[in-house]
Amino acid sequence: MPAGANRKQERQYEHIKRGAERRGSSEGRAEEIAARTVNKNRAQQGQAKQRSATSVHDISPQRRGGLRSGNRTGPLGRTKAQLYEDARRAGVDGRSKMNKAELEKALARG
Repeated sequence: MPAGANRKQERQYEHIKRGAERRGSSEGRAEEIAARTVNKNRAQQGQAKQRSATSVHDISPQRRGGLRSGNRTGPLGRTKAQLYEDARRAGVDGRSKMNKAELEKALARG
């Protein structure tokens, strides 16, 4: 359980963890999923000391519902904003003029 969490967040953590385990995730993976969800919610509410801009400005994990998890049809993978941030960190030239597919391709090249 993330440090500094309140009782509601602790219940949410346990609920998410149990659900992930029922769906076949290992205990470690279930704990990771639950912790990431609770930590993202805490960051969006301003309760976390460290938070990324993409985490704060993205939609909540509950509303997103695995849209970018790769386990369903529809828009998969990271958002264009997330890809752009990764490209900026990687020093990809010309990233500001690239579309999502081009950013994915540039990042895949390494």
